[in-house]
Amino acid sequence: MPEYQQPASEPFSEKLRRIRFRMKKETFRFSDEIRLVPRWLVATIAILYVVALVTSITLNLYGVTNKGEPWPPGYPLAGGALIMAATVTGIAIPIACVLFLIGYVNRDAKRRGMNSTLWTLLVITLVPAYVATGFIIYFLVREPLPYDCPHCGSLVSARFNYCPNCDYNLHPTCARCRREVNYTNRYCPYCGFTLRGKDLEEAAPPAPEMQPETRPLT
Repeated sequence: MPEYQQPASEPFSEKLRRIRFRMKKETFRFSDEIRLVPRWLVATIAILYVVALVTSITLNLYGVTNKGEPWPPGYPLAGGALIMAATVTGIAIPIACVLFLIGYVNRDAKRRGMNSTLWTLLVITLVPAYVATGFIIYFLVREPLPYDCPHCGSLVSARFNYCPNCDYNLHPTCARCRREVNYTNRYCPYCGFTLRGKDLEEAAPPAPEMQPETRPLT
């Protein structure tokens, strides 16, 4: 998938438009999203958990962790092993969740055309001091998913107003300055161009006929 490079700066209105686009167009199922986590990462974490579990229980049974006596004192060996297993599991779950989220961010950023390396490093850097802050920032500002052009089926970015393959009008856009406008605009708010019906015809949603006072000029 090609990466659609994000400009260094953009109008705040454009950021809001992409957020609205993402919230309106994207639907998620947890089962589909969890598949983005790399399998090698899942396998590695599972192996490390088993190794940590076996090692901690073995060392506890031999009293290495508590000056020659199993921990916690006063419990039979089986009970102490269960308590140790529960302790290791309680520590492993949040660590595994953070690692899974890092793997998810890496794959999700890549499929959205974002700089996956940069975002992965960002969330990793913020984890020690700010825990979930990096993930929150990512989920708030991430790009909408690319989608198929309704006309030719090519994969296009949500940033695009026109399909680069067939020039299909993906959003209501001014024919002169190519900036996005509303369906009800009579004139482009950016360059003053008179918006004719044909300029917005392809991008118009399947909705009831507009009222005469809001119909674009023809």
